[in-house]
Amino acid sequence: MSQDQIVLETTDERMSFTRATMQVLDNWGLEAGQMHALLAMPESVRTRAFNSFRNETPFPSDPTVEKRAGYVLRIAEALRTSFPTNPTMGGRWIRQGHRRFGNRSPLSVMLQGEDGMVAILAQVDCTFAWDQSGSKAN
Repeated sequence: MSQDQIVLETTDERMSFTRATMQVLDNWGLEAGQMHALLAMPESVRTRAFNSFRNETPFPSDPTVEKRAGYVLRIAEALRTSFPTNPTMGGRWIRQGHRRFGNRSPLSVMLQGEDGMVAILAQVDCTFAWDQSGSKAN
């Protein structure tokens, strides 16, 4: 099992994971279509399903969705650490153009796919960047 693989064994765990992810996406001000793309939801999941994800329905049991939702939660946590006194700054940061991304917003980079999500996570979480560089202590 890779370090990025998420194991959600119970319905309660899946629902808690879904709610936490939805709270971040809502706090960032994403539209349902952006959420769908960011999480790489299967085509069978309609954008209107996001209303039920907020309350009573967990995300589909799909490794790609779970991995991307995990990235969202890790990015949000890193932004909370970076901006501890301003809880709204994370949502603002992901929407502003950034010189390290060619003046594109981190959100636009993340919407390009998993590589974009990894790039943003590496930018905001130095421990993730360190692990990705192969600099792990054995």
